[in-house]
Amino acid sequence: MNRSVLDRVGPVNSDDSVSPLLPGSFIHRNLPLRSIQRSKLMPEDHRSSSKLNSTLRTCEPELKQRLPKKNQQKKVCRYWLLGNCVRGDKCHYLHSLFSGKGLSMLVQLKGHQKAVRGIGFPSGSEKLYTCSKDGLLQSWDCHTGQCADANNLGCEIGSLISAGPWIFVGMLNAIKVFNIATNAEYCLTGPVGLVYAITVERDVLFTGAQDGTIYAWKFNPESDSFQGPALLKGHEGAVVSLVVGANRLYSGSMDHNIKVWDVDTLQCIQTLNGHSAVVMSLLFWDQHLFSCSLDNTVKVWATSEDCNVEVIYTHNEEDGVLALCGALDAEAKPILLCSCNDNSIHLYELPSFSQRGRIYATHEIRSIHIGSGGLLFTGDEAGLVTVWKWVSESGSQ
Repeated sequence: MNRSVLDRVGPVNSDDSVSPLLPGSFIHRNLPLRSIQRSKLMPEDHRSSSKLNSTLRTCEPELKQRLPKKNQQKKVCRYWLLGNCVRGDKCHYLHSLFSGKGLSMLVQLKGHQKAVRGIGFPSGSEKLYTCSKDGLLQSWDCHTGQCADANNLGCEIGSLISAGPWIFVGMLNAIKVFNIATNAEYCLTGPVGLVYAITVERDVLFTGAQDGTIYAWKFNPESDSFQGPALLKGHEGAVVSLVVGANRLYSGSMDHNIKVWDVDTLQCIQTLNGHSAVVMSLLFWDQHLFSCSLDNTVKVWATSEDCNVEVIYTHNEEDGVLALCGALDAEAKPILLCSCNDNSIHLYELPSFSQRGRIYATHEIRSIHIGSGGLLFTGDEAGLVTVWKWVSESGSQ
């Protein structure tokens, strides 16, 4: 299997829970929290934004024929990123980690030595949790921004999500599960190879592994245990992205395909073959499926009248796309974040795909997590976690 591709694959926490954040040095709660419907294990994310749903449906004919606008973003100074630009104010390139309006960097959390593979903020917690390819599960005190604890899990970590009080960590041949409310810990075995992707729907935990199989466990609260796993087979390459929406499980793989599964029967009902490279990330937002790939495209899918999922728009990038995340900015406008392997995240306002800005980094950003209160977390391949906050376009928080 291609090592360079394997180094890039892994989960993107586009479907992580949106947990209440507690006050602290980098947490500001003067934006109203948006109400999110929750299941027993995992919230519904941003799936309830009717504004995005109506505008996307209205603009579907336009999206089918829309050509992407040429990139007009000012380039960041690579020497400034490395800390050694000698031109100072005379430099013609950008000296900032963000270009555009509506987003402000709050703090950077340094502790991991290798690529960040997941970010989560469990409900009822005063700590942010991150995991890395270095095998460390770290927690960060939200009052001080300092590392509160570092737990060496003893092997490479491929993924992490939080859901309610739960933390799920995908590892080599196993999933570690922590409940911060009860201090319970579980170790679920069965997956073959590294677990690249995790998602939760109601009481069912789905994980995507290196062997191309999706493993499903059902949580039984009476016995306080996870039952299973059931095996969902069909992919011919590692499963690297998972998302649930409208009672369907969508899985993206290194075989270039997306499979659609019925959540109740666990049967594959459709295979989507629109991409020509690894399907790195999936996002389900208001009845639309977004997918991205190393083929330099982001595709928007919708269900047709005959119940088949079809592409309604393809957005082209100049580089491979590694991760997707959907967010509402400070003015409740829907924003799509696309992390590319040019070491930046491209921000687009939906449904027009008009450019809203760009986040820059010294390395690829593989992990994006949306928090409540207007917070955004990113983690890059060097192990750096950055905390951002949505602000009004005038600059006030």
